[in-house]
Amino acid sequence: MKIKYILEAFLVSFISLLVVLLPHKLALKLGSAFGTLTFYLWGSRRKIAVDNIVSLNIFTNDPISICKESFKNFGKSLVEILKIYYGLGLKIIDSVEIRGIEHYKRAKSKGKGIIFITGHCGNWELMAITVGSKIEKTAIVVREQNNPFFNKFIEKIRSKYGNKIIYKKGALKSILAELRINHPVGILMDQAVLSNEGFIIDFLGKPAWTTKMPALIARKTGAAVLPIFISREGFRHKIKIYPEITLSPEVDFEKAIVEDTKNFSKYIEEYIKANPTEWLWIHRRWKRVESK
Repeated sequence: MKIKYILEAFLVSFISLLVVLLPHKLALKLGSAFGTLTFYLWGSRRKIAVDNIVSLNIFTNDPISICKESFKNFGKSLVEILKIYYGLGLKIIDSVEIRGIEHYKRAKSKGKGIIFITGHCGNWELMAITVGSKIEKTAIVVREQNNPFFNKFIEKIRSKYGNKIIYKKGALKSILAELRINHPVGILMDQAVLSNEGFIIDFLGKPAWTTKMPALIARKTGAAVLPIFISREGFRHKIKIYPEITLSPEVDFEKAIVEDTKNFSKYIEEYIKANPTEWLWIHRRWKRVESK
C-alpha cells in the first residue's frame, strides 16, 4: 500500500473530525477556508485551472478570482458531504430545492429508463444523494479512485441513500440492465476521454474529447436523456431537471451520435457560463488536442 494513500486518508479523517460537529454555517466557512488554502498550496492544479480559464477568454471576471472561488466551492462541498457521510447532513439534503420534477415524471412514464447527464458542477455528489433520497435510487457511472481508502469512503457516501455505483470500466452491461428495468442512470460527461470513447467537439469554444456514451446508449435503448444540474444559493442548493432532449434527426448513425453529443454538451457549457465559479476547473479538459 502506497504511503501517500495512507497519508491522504489520514488527512481526510482529520478534516472530518474538525468539521462534522460544527454548526452548518460555521462548517461551510471552514470548508471555504480549506478551499482557499488548497488553492495556494496545490500549485500544479491551480495552474491547470487558471490556464483553462485564461485560454477560453469568455469571462469578464479575473481568472484568478474565478479559480479561487472554484476551490472554495469544492471545500464547502467537501464539508457538506462529510456531514452527510457521518449522518449529520439530513438538513442539508432536506433543504435542497428540486425544480423540473415534471420532466422526470414524464420521461419515467415512457418506461425505457432515464439517462441523467451532468458535469462536475456545484456539489454534484450532493445532487446524486438528493436525487436518490427524494426522487428515485439512481445508478451512477463513476471512475474508480486511485486511492483505495478514498474509493471506499466515496463509495459509502454514494450508496448511503440507496444509489448504485457502476464503475466506468466495463460499465455498459450494467447501464443497459438498469435502463431495461426503467431505472435512471447518471453520467458525468465533462471530462476528456480516450479516442475510442468519444469524439472531438467544441467545448466552450475549444476542441475537446467528449464521451459518446450517453448518445450511443440513448439511440440503442430509447432511454430519455435529461440534463440535471445543482447550483449553490447561499447556504442552500437548487437542482434543476431539464426537459428530455430530442435526439438528432440525422439519418447517418455516426453523424447522429456526434450531433447528439454536441447537443448534450451544450447544457454543461451553459451551466459553466452562468456559474463559472461552480465548475471544477482543475481537470485537463482539453488534453490531447491542445497541441493540434
